[in-house]
Amino acid sequence: MPVAFYMDAHVPAALTEQLRLHGVEVLAATEEGTNRLPDDKLLELATELGRVVVTQDVRFRVMAEDWQRLQRPFAGLIFARQRRNQVGLYLPDLELVAKASEPEEWRSVVAGLPL
Repeated sequence: MPVAFYMDAHVPAALTEQLRLHGVEVLAATEEGTNRLPDDKLLELATELGRVVVTQDVRFRVMAEDWQRLQRPFAGLIFARQRRNQVGLYLPDLELVAKASEPEEWRSVVAGLPL
């Protein structure tokens, strides 16, 4: 089963749209109306939905790393620093994650982009 993503509010809509055009299953907090949820609640929701969170918020990454230390399970988190040409830089890596890995491989994992 491919990896599905849940995009945090900090991720540009253009990246979300390009992933969809490449056949990747993506939900976005800004579209789902969950962009005002605290990070912990968004991570819980994404976990319930079996989706890896993609964020550019360093505080979100730190919280997920705390969850790792506490052995609190979550579906996974991918952190991408804010940079110019974000779509072109991050699209290939996120597409690869979605299509060449399994959701189980991302359980309670925090990873950074680019890979």
